Amino acid sequence: MTKILVIDDDSQILEMVTEFLADAGYEVFGASDGDKGVELFREKSPDLVITDIIMPGKEGIGTLMDIKNQAPDVKAIAISGGGRVVRASDALKDASFFGAEEIIEKPFSCDNLLETVKKVLGESNKS
Repeated sequence: MTKILVIDDDSQILEMVTEFLADAGYEVFGASDGDKGVELFREKSPDLVITDIIMPGKEGIGTLMDIKNQAPDVKAIAISGGGRVVRASDALKDASFFGAEEIIEKPFSCDNLLETVKKVLGESNKS
């Protein structure tokens, strides 16, 4: 079973995404910040990481860099709604530079997320 790690400091988004992806047939783990995400990544060795970019503490870029340093081939999707001083599009461009295969701006639909997950995992032709 494909394993996915979701990292987001917004508990509602974290719960929604993890439940939706689990219902779609994935083994899903959730972390509420970058440090916990990196720790969970080491424990679970997921196939895909979905991380928010703007979070307190270790932000998504640092999290993505730490994870890619440990496992350069792991797939990653960055999500962001922006912040007080950073537009989502700018934060997501940075994420692409640091190894995210795809970027999704918040708010997003679960269908869009699932389509992106399948694309990144090479499952686009599966139903």
